[in-house]
Amino acid sequence: MTVTRSGRAQPLSPQHRRESILDAAVPLLVANGGDVTTRQIADAAGVAEGTLFRVFADKQEIVDAAVARYLDPTPTLEALAAIDLAAPVEDKVLRIAEILRARFAGVTGILTALGLREPPNLVPRHAERVRDSRSAIAAILETDRDRLRAEPEAVGHMLRLMCFAAALPPIAGVRATTTQEIVDVLLNGVLKEGR
Repeated sequence: MTVTRSGRAQPLSPQHRRESILDAAVPLLVANGGDVTTRQIADAAGVAEGTLFRVFADKQEIVDAAVARYLDPTPTLEALAAIDLAAPVEDKVLRIAEILRARFAGVTGILTALGLREPPNLVPRHAERVRDSRSAIAAILETDRDRLRAEPEAVGHMLRLMCFAAALPPIAGVRATTTQEIVDVLLNGVLKEGR
């Protein structure tokens, strides 16, 4: 935040104000679902409640914008792009699994909190970006094609499925699965060596 000569904080641009409100709204939506109030959002954003309505038309527009921002796969794609292709395959698969689990846990968390059964069609080009993440995972695994018993795309698909399943809340007391367990099963299976 920039401070003026008078010692007062420089006002944020409308876009920065919008982003700060959405930063504050997302954790509140995950915690409270649609029951979150505009007062709670304003307090968390450090603004007056009226400021919200200078940036957004109503509470639903805040919710929709926060969900769209949260579901945007860009941060996931950036994290995948940062994976070192020269790293051992085990390290790469573990990092992919960590990224996917965080993504899926976040998405299922916000959708569950809002009582949604599927992602709303709020993110522009969402399906295309999901395909981009699948392609990115396959490209990461391509460097180890000679060590894989399946095509990189198929391995990536299995990893996505396992990470998605692990991100769902445990049902009927089933224990949570660790990311390392997912990677071990994917790369080594469940049979002991020599059996």
